Amino acid sequence: MVTTHNLGFPRIGAKRELKFALENYWKGQSSRDELKALGAQLRERHWADQRDLDLAPIGDFSFYDQVLDMSFTLGNLPKRVQGFHGDTLDNYFRVARGRSTQSAEDHAACCGGVAAGEMTKWFDTNYHYIVPEFHADTNFSLDPSRLLQQLAQAQTQGVNAKPVIVGPVTYLWLGKAKDDSDRLALLPKLLPVYGALLDTLTAQGVEWVQIDEPILVTELDAEWRQAFRTAYAALETRRIKLLLATYFGQLQDNLTLACSLPVDGLHIDAINARDEIGALIRELPVNRVLSVGAINGRNIWKTDLGATLDWLEPLARQLGERLWIAPSCSLLHVPVDLSSEQKLDPEIRSWLAFALQKLDELKVLACALNHGRASVADALAADAAAIDSRRASPRVHNPVVKAAVERITAALGQRQSPYDVRAPKQAARLKLPAFPTTTIGSFPQTADIRHARSQFKAGELNEAGYQAAMHAEIARSVREQETLNLDVLVHGEAERNDMVEYFGEQLDGYAFSQFGWVQSYGSRCVKPPILFGDISRPKAMTVEWIRYAQSLTDKPMKGMLTGPVTILNWSFVRDDQPRSVSCHQLALAIRDEVLDLEQAGIRVIQIDEAALREGLPLRRSQWNAYLDWAVESFRITANGVRDETQIHTHMCYSEFNDIIASIAGMDADVITIETSRSDMELLDAFDSFKYPNEIGPGVYDIHSPNIPSEAHIVELMKKAAERIPAERLWVNPDCGLKTRQWAEVLPALTNMVAAAKTLRSQVL
Repeated sequence: MVTTHNLGFPRIGAKRELKFALENYWKGQSSRDELKALGAQLRERHWADQRDLDLAPIGDFSFYDQVLDMSFTLGNLPKRVQGFHGDTLDNYFRVARGRSTQSAEDHAACCGGVAAGEMTKWFDTNYHYIVPEFHADTNFSLDPSRLLQQLAQAQTQGVNAKPVIVGPVTYLWLGKAKDDSDRLALLPKLLPVYGALLDTLTAQGVEWVQIDEPILVTELDAEWRQAFRTAYAALETRRIKLLLATYFGQLQDNLTLACSLPVDGLHIDAINARDEIGALIRELPVNRVLSVGAINGRNIWKTDLGATLDWLEPLARQLGERLWIAPSCSLLHVPVDLSSEQKLDPEIRSWLAFALQKLDELKVLACALNHGRASVADALAADAAAIDSRRASPRVHNPVVKAAVERITAALGQRQSPYDVRAPKQAARLKLPAFPTTTIGSFPQTADIRHARSQFKAGELNEAGYQAAMHAEIARSVREQETLNLDVLVHGEAERNDMVEYFGEQLDGYAFSQFGWVQSYGSRCVKPPILFGDISRPKAMTVEWIRYAQSLTDKPMKGMLTGPVTILNWSFVRDDQPRSVSCHQLALAIRDEVLDLEQAGIRVIQIDEAALREGLPLRRSQWNAYLDWAVESFRITANGVRDETQIHTHMCYSEFNDIIASIAGMDADVITIETSRSDMELLDAFDSFKYPNEIGPGVYDIHSPNIPSEAHIVELMKKAAERIPAERLWVNPDCGLKTRQWAEVLPALTNMVAAAKTLRSQVL
């Protein structure tokens, strides 16, 4: 009989219950006990949803981030939060976001906040994790309380629990040494703690532990390969069974290594690595389980169950009980339940599967493998009909759009003149001071904004009323920026629900869910639009809002757009054509918007590419192919304008030092980037690479409630000026301000503007 299991389940709740509970707790509006009780309720519900599985994960639930959870389990706390009194959960939130609650007690305990942990992308996803911090003298000590509490709850509920932990080698790889030490030198101190954790779980009656080592799908040097051999040799003597889980890619040159490790089972992502199954069967010892991720855990399209069974059935005959099946990765990356989507177009809805529906698909596959296809004939027939409907639908294919992509030439991606010719023309037109100040685009999304939007969508507010409400919010943003004396203004994006969804709603080829929320980090959730067909822009999307904002001020007003690569990477993308083709379609649509903004008199246009690096293949050898079409897509979007029009782009929470040449190749006049949490470490690339254009290193960490001081901002910018000529530096936050409150934003920006004035007097 084939065994079914899951690698992880969405933790936020079908109605984002965890998000709202966290935010209420951080505001001091609910108690710690209430937050913990809500977490227990969600876990109980999620295990009930997985009751048909042979093994269900525990430890995948987190109040913020699973990597941060592992840091606390291993006793690896940053030195700045060691010794704080109070509940462990509050110290946990201090690392995650700089402080826990807004209560007076917490404020006194943490002196108004500490530096939040650095945050970056989880492999090639839009999920962010808190980066572990290491020093040469880092020690580890086991705290299994989180896992034991969840295990006890699961066992009470009758769950056949499979604890999920981040593996020791991946944990070290994910972290950063805060000194000149070697992370791998910590492995001998780390392994005894892992061993003690496994012994603790064994004592609680656990049979299987899922130990995630996704770095096995990346290119590893000899030292990291040896670390795997050392680590798993040390853990081999434990009595518990280990399922080594890899996902997001192929094993390739690590396949033999993975098969040789002394574990009891190996999970592979068969969406990406199906071609490796034959080699795995040949090399994997005959007493070990092969877990096959047969259902896509990162996208929302229905599985072609018939085609999947065509290749699974021979495996089942060959492997017997050694074959396990599961989604390809944790279902953290997809929404919870499609059944809530009653307003979604029925035809498109019939093509989709969210987390719960993917578990249903898994059940159908298992029944077919264990009892024959006839046992699930109706389910297979319904699935086949949906697959055929999508494949043949005229709504998916637009010959006009396809023809436009075929007409793309290199000339579309070229500016009229090189940067050194453009820059003086832009300076003469904009007349900005040294260290010009700006923000990234959005301002706080207030309760009034959200209320007006919900009324408009519900038909309780007409279009004129909605426009008036948004104009009032835009006017407020402009007024506040002029009072602050910022140099280049933004309209605040009051009318935008999300930087990708807003544009997708106005492009043909997109569909939208009501409740398709996915966790990005902590309490931050996004609702990715569904790119199901060929993309085109029926009409201008932003011009009237930006034109209105510009009419309120004599200062330059930035037109704010999301770039094609980010729209692509932050959508659920169709899987029936290459991603590069969809990106080129988006590039042509956004290019039309850029040209319309320029025609409307907008002098500065920002095209955000926050997710450019996120789309990189996990293997460096495959980077160039991606970067070629990604950078080309940005250039198609941006480069139809005159020399005098200044093009900005923005990137956040992306380690881009190793692709800096490609970023320079985008040829944006100004790039703004996140550097505040890394203490300007992300600017190390500029020590050896002479970036040719202007750059704004973010100096205000908008993902923390902490307010940066003027002195701190000046210090950060002076570090930047050591690498980049001061005359080419801008001063700005590291990301948009929509998630913050005006009470935080105004003092932070006041300090930022003051810092710019200080820099003008001290640095130049």
